Amino acid sequence: MAKEGADMTEETEYMIDKNVKKEIDNVETSGNAKEMRAVILSGFGGLNKLRVTKKAMPEPQDGEVKIRVKTCGLNFLDLMVRQGTIDNPPKPPLVPGFECSGIVESVGENTKGFEIGDRVMAFVNYNAWAEVVCAPVDFVYKMPDEMTFAEAAAFSLNFVAAYMMLFEVANLREGMSVLVHSVGGGVGQAVAQLCSTVPNVTVFGIASCFKHAAIRDSVAHLFDRNVDYIQEVKKISPEGVDIVLDCLCGENTGKGLSLLKPLGTYILYGASNMVTGETKSFFSFAKSWWQVEKVNPIKLYEENKVIAGFSLLNLLFKQGRCGLVKSVMDKLLCLYEEKKIKPVVDSLWALEEVKEAMQRIHDRGNIGKLILDVEKSPTPLDCESWISCCPLHFHCHVSPSSAH
Repeated sequence: MAKEGADMTEETEYMIDKNVKKEIDNVETSGNAKEMRAVILSGFGGLNKLRVTKKAMPEPQDGEVKIRVKTCGLNFLDLMVRQGTIDNPPKPPLVPGFECSGIVESVGENTKGFEIGDRVMAFVNYNAWAEVVCAPVDFVYKMPDEMTFAEAAAFSLNFVAAYMMLFEVANLREGMSVLVHSVGGGVGQAVAQLCSTVPNVTVFGIASCFKHAAIRDSVAHLFDRNVDYIQEVKKISPEGVDIVLDCLCGENTGKGLSLLKPLGTYILYGASNMVTGETKSFFSFAKSWWQVEKVNPIKLYEENKVIAGFSLLNLLFKQGRCGLVKSVMDKLLCLYEEKKIKPVVDSLWALEEVKEAMQRIHDRGNIGKLILDVEKSPTPLDCESWISCCPLHFHCHVSPSSAH
């Protein structure tokens, strides 16, 4: 009986893959249509659902710019998209990715503010991992002259999210304290840098111990993610902290709330604890949900605590707050030009190496941002094998300075 069930499962998977391949073939073009390379997610699941293929090149509509992409950002959210663990994902096949940088190749009608040849970075609602992207002008920003394309792809989502959580939601001020999970990641490093722009802000960072040597100077206090950080924080600050930034969820929600001072703010901006294996796990999802402490509004009232959530992509694409995001981006670009902040790039990967890059972010091996470099050739196998042996190879894969 079990064998029959397994045979039926294999047959079903074969039929699904066969139908998805037909849909991908429909997405890919033939004849005289202009084509481009893109990463295609054929269905939700493991790394085998990703591949680079040719598809029709988009053309700009009214109010859009066409961007010849140089680099794309890779985020933990992209991994959750691949697994199908986010709410209401678009039906595959689809091109993943939410941010990119490149050069304006053409503009649509009634498009103002951009010219052919402008160096830009952009938010996109999927479709970023391709050679060409079309985006509405409201989501496109000119890059500073000294900013590299790799830095630009590491800048948009991470720094805007970090800034808005700290200053728009939590109202960070002089003398406050901040605890941030995954401080070695792209958002975590952005948070640490932005906190340094405010006098006397104390940052408590949590990260895997093998990252500590590389990021120790970015925070005041650094703890291993596997230790009881509540007790460690309270040894230093018995009252707790003013702000907790949590991208993990699960049991960390209750821990974060318990660490808040009166009038403190806990912000949830991710749920990476739901991701354990290569594919979606109902057990991990249920465990993460079950471990979330049920929030009692009366208790929040009595303890003078604030709990909030933040999703930059929903703010942009579902709630229409692109004007607010643009004002934040203007402030951030000023800070960049004043050399007060600078994106941390972990490594550059070719489009064809997207599976390896995604595995690295799944293993929490990155320090800073992983970047897909559209013009980069895949690393030869013998070099790649050597790189995989290096526990901190974020500077070994390729130098970020090569992506200008």
